[in-house]
Amino acid sequence: MMAGVAESNDEEGFSLLFMCDFDEPDEQDVSLGMDTHCLVTPDQGTAYGCVRDVELTGDVLRVTLDPESLDNLGLTDPVVEALLHAPAADVARLREVLPRILVYGRPDTRPRLITS
Repeated sequence: MMAGVAESNDEEGFSLLFMCDFDEPDEQDVSLGMDTHCLVTPDQGTAYGCVRDVELTGDVLRVTLDPESLDNLGLTDPVVEALLHAPAADVARLREVLPRILVYGRPDTRPRLITS
């Protein structure tokens, strides 16, 4: 399952892609630490279980990341904020899918989610 935001349609723009599997984690996922949500940045920076807080208020998405994941993601700031310029139906779909992704896998990696 995937949900993402991008600042533009071209490949040069910044984006965040949140992902998880449809099936429950298996033994291999657990042994590799891949038994939780995954976040991918434009240069294929990848980290598992790194999202600490997500706030989706109106048309603003604010994501707070585990500072230890920043090198893997190729980021320098643990807070990413995006203004969502998207059709209401797309924002509604993000509000539906993103929580499902973030609760995937181990309970100790589930971020705090604030929506309004």
